[in-house]
Amino acid sequence: MKNWTGERLETFVYNRIAIEHLHRYAITNNYIKGKIILDIASGEGYGAALMSKEASFVYGVDIDKEAISKAKLKYTQKNIEFLEGSTNAIPLDDNTIDVVISFETIEHHDEHDKMMLEIKRVLKPDGIVIISTPDKLYYSEERNLLNEFHVKELYKHEFKNLINNYFNHQQLLTQLYNNGNSIIQNDIEKNNLMLYYGNYLSIKNRAVKPMFLISIASDFEFEKHDLSIFDGGYFVKNELMAEFRGSNTYKIGHLVLLPIKYLKRIFK
Repeated sequence: MKNWTGERLETFVYNRIAIEHLHRYAITNNYIKGKIILDIASGEGYGAALMSKEASFVYGVDIDKEAISKAKLKYTQKNIEFLEGSTNAIPLDDNTIDVVISFETIEHHDEHDKMMLEIKRVLKPDGIVIISTPDKLYYSEERNLLNEFHVKELYKHEFKNLINNYFNHQQLLTQLYNNGNSIIQNDIEKNNLMLYYGNYLSIKNRAVKPMFLISIASDFEFEKHDLSIFDGGYFVKNELMAEFRGSNTYKIGHLVLLPIKYLKRIFK
């Protein structure tokens, strides 16, 4: 695999992280059609490119100069513009954006209020923000995990209160992952998914806990998100194939069959 840190998603990655990120972008479709969009921390740029299929225009903003340069070369749609900037200094005018998207960004710094003020500044009065972050309880504490890229993670109540401080209406969603599928549901419906498994002899269960939080917020009423599932079968298949091709069994088999493949091409 290319030089990948495991944190910022890129399009050569086919795993759980890709499934979770793509599901977040999938749910934006209900809110971005014909709108002007800002994707904060747009990174590689795939999310901005996806949204450009429905939106009238998409701005991708990232603090990484190299990421912006690469995104400009890779995604050349006329309704996308990539700009260098940060969450506390967005390079856009006041009241110009219909929908702000910010996925897995806020935990990478500790200037959360400055970020929210900037979002409010660039949003139109009737604009919407869709923002996600790991739930510190399930993502870090219960797994005893320390993510070196995260500066300040939030518990659910902290994240919810932060958004409520700046917007009159909020729908809090949770996202969980199981067996190649991502599930996003309303937080008030269920905190955990009960997974059943077994055979003819016995059936057991275990709770799958939601590690990510997603907030949809605005100063006006908006269409609430229903339960949604992202089928990650395509990504799981590609991940398994990549693992198989990297195995010693595949490499030895490939070397053994190489002369036969060569002869078949000659006498074809």
